[in-house]
Amino acid sequence: MAGGPGKMAKKAQDGAMALAELKEFAGFSSATQRYVRRSLDIGLERTDAIRRWSRDVVEAASIKAQSRIYRRLDLIRTQIPDDSGLDAVEPFFGPLVTISAFDLGQSRLPSFSAYRFLYERLLGPQIRPWLPGSFCAAASLPHIHPEKRKDLLQSISEAAATAPGWSNREPSFYPDWVEKVEENALPN
Repeated sequence: MAGGPGKMAKKAQDGAMALAELKEFAGFSSATQRYVRRSLDIGLERTDAIRRWSRDVVEAASIKAQSRIYRRLDLIRTQIPDDSGLDAVEPFFGPLVTISAFDLGQSRLPSFSAYRFLYERLLGPQIRPWLPGSFCAAASLPHIHPEKRKDLLQSISEAAATAPGWSNREPSFYPDWVEKVEENALPN
């Protein structure tokens, strides 16, 4: 047996986690899925997001604004505290809340799970302990309409808000652009 049973079990576990991530993403609305893919293109610098995602001048302007806001991602990635020491929070938490407030203000991330899904991929697994606080802080800001604020804050479960620990496993599924296939181009 190449690799042995331990390696096979790890591959099966990795496959199960990737499938769970894929299913979670599939459960998001098409607008949320589109926004997550667009945000990953911008935040991970995968492609020219304006060319790929803008359908009109309003969307192009939104992508340009998101690109400017997302410039802070590199700073945040280098400043994520290893522990919960309050002296380490200040340099990264403000920029994290600012980016989070921008994304939540776009009304395409309607829940904590969609927010968490995106931010785990933008910033890596080490950001997980900080996501409940940054989500709640951003969702509480006055630029979010009160009804939307209520919906966002109610979307975070008690378990997510009070988790005693977080996984350090890297996400395995990173959604990307999918080209449309014309029906007549499909084989019979």
